[in-house]
Amino acid sequence: MTEATAGKDQQHPLYNRDRPLIDILLAQEATDYNLAELARLRMRYQGFPGARDIQKDLDKVLQQWDLTEAELYEKTRQIHNLGGIYKSRGKKDEQDWN
Repeated sequence: MTEATAGKDQQHPLYNRDRPLIDILLAQEATDYNLAELARLRMRYQGFPGARDIQKDLDKVLQQWDLTEAELYEKTRQIHNLGGIYKSRGKKDEQDWN
């Protein structure tokens, strides 16, 4: 990496798709689906060198819902153990890792 790019923030390839979802999370309550979405997005942007506004807003959602990151992940593990939070889009046993 050159000096010119070493400190430059990157544009996340899914930024434009995720930004509206985060705006929705900021305005809504902590439903099972929203908790799963928050955890998924936090994992996606954790340590990413850019998208600082998204990272800040994900932290803000955690604060609004009065949760720590550990509590969020514990709740979402329980939700996913029950299954069915993300319905497949037609193909059986397909996982969406987007």
